[in-house]
Amino acid sequence: MTMSDRDGKIWKDGQMVEWRDATVHVLTHTLHYGMGVFEGVRAYKTPDGTAIFRLREHTQRLFNSAKIFQMNIPFDMETIMQAQRDVVRANQLESCYLRPLVWIGSEKMGVSAKGNTIHVAIAAWPWGAYLGEDGLAKGIRVKTSSFTRHHVNVSLVRAKACGYYINSILANQEATTDGYDEALLLDTEGYVS
Repeated sequence: MTMSDRDGKIWKDGQMVEWRDATVHVLTHTLHYGMGVFEGVRAYKTPDGTAIFRLREHTQRLFNSAKIFQMNIPFDMETIMQAQRDVVRANQLESCYLRPLVWIGSEKMGVSAKGNTIHVAIAAWPWGAYLGEDGLAKGIRVKTSSFTRHHVNVSLVRAKACGYYINSILANQEATTDGYDEALLLDTEGYVS
């Protein structure tokens, strides 16, 4: 099963849509320029029902990231928090991963994003331990990457932005190609980032 071909619901621009119908155009600005923001949120089964871990804090960080990039989310914070609860409920999930994503639409192309619509989607799906249950039980092999995490003044890395993860992807590819499970990035001062 791929991420695009599964059953379920995704909250997209204020509506709950079928998973397979939650699509964007290939000329979407964010796809070409990387200017989008997101969060990674976990929800856990508890005796009182499903609890979304630090929902308010994650949602506030999403809004803060969008603000850094002058992306005005067309919904208020309470609506986005409720949408996360709704998508977990609509997919009947007890424990899951949520991915709120804010991106720039396809009205026009070019470095300037002005004039494009800001979109929001929230997906939720079962996703166990990041490196698998075996990794939790036995541990993993980590390589210190030759790539360095970008300095905060280079690209405002306080924002959780789509384009910033290229560095992490390259570091992961380097580590896994060399037989490790994951990469460890250092910052420009040599500290674990």
